[in-house]
Amino acid sequence: MDGEAPKPFWKTKTLSEMSPSEWESLCDGCGRCCLLKLQDEETERVYYTDVSCRLLDCGSCRCKDYENRKAHVPDCVRLTPQEVQDLGWLPLTCGYRLVRDRKDLAWWHPLVSGSPDTVHEAGVSVRGRVFGDETEVPLEEIEDRIVSWPGRWVKRG
Repeated sequence: MDGEAPKPFWKTKTLSEMSPSEWESLCDGCGRCCLLKLQDEETERVYYTDVSCRLLDCGSCRCKDYENRKAHVPDCVRLTPQEVQDLGWLPLTCGYRLVRDRKDLAWWHPLVSGSPDTVHEAGVSVRGRVFGDETEVPLEEIEDRIVSWPGRWVKRG
């Protein structure tokens, strides 16, 4: 035995090889994927807004009814290994995207830090940054709510 600790599952498994509990633990709880996004039809560029899904709890940055979310929000995207391969709008900081791209999880990810609070402490989550949810912001005003921070990486600070 060489004394080295075994590598964590996200460094040794592909997304499709993960157990359901491993898969779910890759979510860092940032809430960025629950922000409404707009896509330019000509360029296909995706723009994030500071308007959230009606089911996002903006304090915890978790879904208010995760198990039944599709019943309330039919167009909610259920992430699967195949979906993660195909989605271009996942935030740069997303654990699923990082593992997909064979990159390591960030220092603030709960699997690395051991705490679900570091995602908030690092300023990665949407906590305190959401203007309102989709039921509170008129459709014609959503374009005015485009923000750049969800598409950026967060520096250690």
